[in-house]
Amino acid sequence: MKTITDHLAGYAAYHRDRRNIYTHLVGIPMIVIAIEILLSRPSGIIMGVPLSPAILVSALAALFYLKLDVFLGVLMTLLLGLAVWLGSHVALLPTSAWLSWGIGLFVIGWVFQFIGHYYEGRKPAFVDDIMGLAIGPLFVVAEVVFMLGLKKPLHQAIEARFSS
Repeated sequence: MKTITDHLAGYAAYHRDRRNIYTHLVGIPMIVIAIEILLSRPSGIIMGVPLSPAILVSALAALFYLKLDVFLGVLMTLLLGLAVWLGSHVALLPTSAWLSWGIGLFVIGWVFQFIGHYYEGRKPAFVDDIMGLAIGPLFVVAEVVFMLGLKKPLHQAIEARFSS
């Protein structure tokens, strides 16, 4: 199984231009929130526990992130929980508003992505590896963590793959 360094370095290879990274800092959260909104319907209660596709997908993603790295996994779990909470509230809106928010954020988020890849001059990572769709949100969180000066050994290990 790939390590967190493997996953993030593989994704980072498609994201070396700072402008591309900055567009991803905006676009990827928009896409994640959009997906949570759209997956928040239908919802129901199963054995006393409220469940929706958003909760199930987020729980699986959180387990994947936690297995890769506890610190970043906990951060991702909290952020996914916040996105699920927001999505569940938007899902209570009338159908037209729910769809407008979900589809609108999704489309605008992808516009940001493609603008970034125009600057990068390279296709998105998921074109070559579908796991890029799961690693993208983790990459954004890791980039913010690195900007804050945290997880230096991980950041250095990723960057070392590009200096040789």
